[in-house]
Amino acid sequence: MNLVTGILDTSIGPITLVAGEADGKLRELRLPRDVEGKKAASRERGRVPRPIASAIEKYFKGSLDALDAIEIEPAGTPLFRHFWAILRRVPPGAVVSYSELARRAGRPRAVRAAAMANARNPIAIVVPCHRVIGANGHLWGYGGGLPMKKFLLEHEGVPVGDDLRVEPLAGVARR
Repeated sequence: MNLVTGILDTSIGPITLVAGEADGKLRELRLPRDVEGKKAASRERGRVPRPIASAIEKYFKGSLDALDAIEIEPAGTPLFRHFWAILRRVPPGAVVSYSELARRAGRPRAVRAAAMANARNPIAIVVPCHRVIGANGHLWGYGGGLPMKKFLLEHEGVPVGDDLRVEPLAGVARR
């Protein structure tokens, strides 16, 4: 399968998008921290399908549900892909804990697996791993760094304190 790789300038910096040339499905989204010094080795370079770029641009301009329209095909184990599918159902403005993610996936004892799936998510932002927080309300690791995670959550309307703790908010699933 031929893949196309493109860089899209966003309010968080340049992100690299990798999509299937034939099917237009997003395979990877590399955050700015991941872009520097890395090349799309053995991948055909070209333009990322316009619907993907357009949806991401709309998201950063405030249409938070725009990412839902992006079709994805992430590489990963069946279990990880299951967690990622569940994670895509967490709406903008909401957060869940790792244990809540495991529970929603029907695997309440698989909290570590939920955390590993989050850590290995190849399609950040579109598969919204930034919406997963610690059970105590604090932000935990993020591939783009905690300041970026804080930015993304606040962009979606989730108040985050200076101590990187999500402020109590009615309607936010924090279990």
